[in-house]
Amino acid sequence: TPTPASQRNPDLQIDRERIVGHLRQLSCELHGVDASGLGLALMGDSIASNLFMLGYAVQLGLLPVSPEAIERAVEINGVSIQFNMEAFGLGRLQAIDPTRIEAAVAQQVPQPLDFQPLTALTDITEHRMGLLTRYQNAAWAQRYRRLVDQVSKAEQALLPGTDSLAVAVARNFAKLMAYKDEYEVARLHSDPEFKARLREAFEDGANYRYNMAPPLFSKRDPVTGHLRKREFGPWVGKAFAVLARFKSLRGTPLDLFGYTEERRMERGLITHYEQQMLALIEQLTPANHSVAIQIASLPTQMRGFGHIKEDNVKRAKALETELVADFHNPSLGQPAIFIPVRQVSADVNEHM
Repeated sequence: TPTPASQRNPDLQIDRERIVGHLRQLSCELHGVDASGLGLALMGDSIASNLFMLGYAVQLGLLPVSPEAIERAVEINGVSIQFNMEAFGLGRLQAIDPTRIEAAVAQQVPQPLDFQPLTALTDITEHRMGLLTRYQNAAWAQRYRRLVDQVSKAEQALLPGTDSLAVAVARNFAKLMAYKDEYEVARLHSDPEFKARLREAFEDGANYRYNMAPPLFSKRDPVTGHLRKREFGPWVGKAFAVLARFKSLRGTPLDLFGYTEERRMERGLITHYEQQMLALIEQLTPANHSVAIQIASLPTQMRGFGHIKEDNVKRAKALETELVADFHNPSLGQPAIFIPVRQVSADVNEHM
């Protein structure tokens, strides 16, 4: 699991076969098992992979300690003893009788759903319409659709049968319009489906704590100037349920959160993108069509929250200036290369 590499570059694509091949060259003996997948399927939590791999390795005789010693260590540690013992036992079983593990997985895990990304313009648009309606309301979703339809109409008039620009707008305008503010965090955390998943994942009586840095209440680090996260107790879960009901205040004068610099920036990005796309389609030609797609795709670089997002927006804006110049002067040379921004990602919960 390339966690550090993915933090440095969220667009990184890992060649699994190449890594395994390299390990095979360096090892006199290589054993492979999908511990994370099996742990999640059989125990409901990928954290089971730790003891699963330990059991797998000790059963193969690859560790200089006995299974009994490891089990005793689990008992002495006193944390999730039954869970860890079961994961350890399943790992040992995988080493000697993998068919039994396969049978157990088949019984407990339903057929996997097809999570292939949407590619058709109509599918993307309808999906994002639903998201934006839940995010704010139907009028917010209609604003999104109007721009997608206008871009699609202009693109079809210029290049019949082509929708790559409209697809880029459909993906990226929705991303900007569903910025993750306090109301959205509250709505997602108070969603009944999310709560049901939490109950399935954790034991009864589990307490939830939240690490956040609300702009209105958080202190800044004296060295970096960045907002500092702090821990909030279980009461925040109840507060989320109340706050989620006030999402209609978003963007209005009564939206206290909307006066922060980050929220003003996010709303400004929406308006700017909308106006820019309408201006581009007025001057769209076959020669600058590819550059228009790159401009429409810039929001993919605006990842993160707080200072992370601010830095990424600045980088994207700098690239936008170059791309807009190329759009208006396509004869000057090749368009600017669209390179995903690399940055250390924030410790956040994200969805879209």
